[in-house]
Amino acid sequence: MPEGSRRSVAILVAVFVGAIGVLSLIYSNLPSIPENQKAAIKLPRDIEDAKELGKVISLYKDTHYFSVMGMYFASYIFLQTFAIPGSIFLSILSGFLFSFPINLFLICSCSAIGATNCFLLFSLVGRKIVTRYFPERVQTWNTQVSKHRDNLLNYIIFLRITPFLPNWFINMASPVIGVPVFPFVFGTFLGVAPPSLLAIQAGKTLHTLTSASDAVSPLQLVLLICLGFVSMLPVVFKQYFRQKLE
Repeated sequence: MPEGSRRSVAILVAVFVGAIGVLSLIYSNLPSIPENQKAAIKLPRDIEDAKELGKVISLYKDTHYFSVMGMYFASYIFLQTFAIPGSIFLSILSGFLFSFPINLFLICSCSAIGATNCFLLFSLVGRKIVTRYFPERVQTWNTQVSKHRDNLLNYIIFLRITPFLPNWFINMASPVIGVPVFPFVFGTFLGVAPPSLLAIQAGKTLHTLTSASDAVSPLQLVLLICLGFVSMLPVVFKQYFRQKLE
């Protein structure tokens, strides 16, 4: 591995370890939990983990509301910052723990903050890593972004709503190909809302879910894709009227 890449990886690891320390500190300030329940207090890796976490946290939510919310907030941002899978389970869990629209605002805020952290982190030290390990994917997406350079806010909203590109790749590659921070942040905040509504709805019946895929039915997936294309209609109309005026 080249010297520059090794340095980037070392910085990323150091930041990751520091974030683990902060997250551990937040978890240590939670209310006293019996030993038989402590095993459930962890970042969920599957729907069963989310169920067990939800059962335990729900016992303390009413008496330690802001502590529980702080743990949720920090955990979600941690996963998003380092592109770690699992935020979908926290999105589902929000529907079980919190009322609407607090849960929607939490998810949108955590997604935007965590994605921005990832954006800034890879902007500073991750460029060589992304271009080294995903060269073709970065080049392909750079071509697409160039076509939408004048309408990046709509394009980011479209990408966040639809499943065409994984969010972790968008977060890491955006600074590499020159996506500005403003459309990235606000496009993320607005774009994650529609799929989050589905996750929140699924969370209301958390105990009946068997996998994360149960949160979105094929029909709902089609509706999300259609909504994504709707988000691009202002761009289509803008181009149409521009051609007319010219």
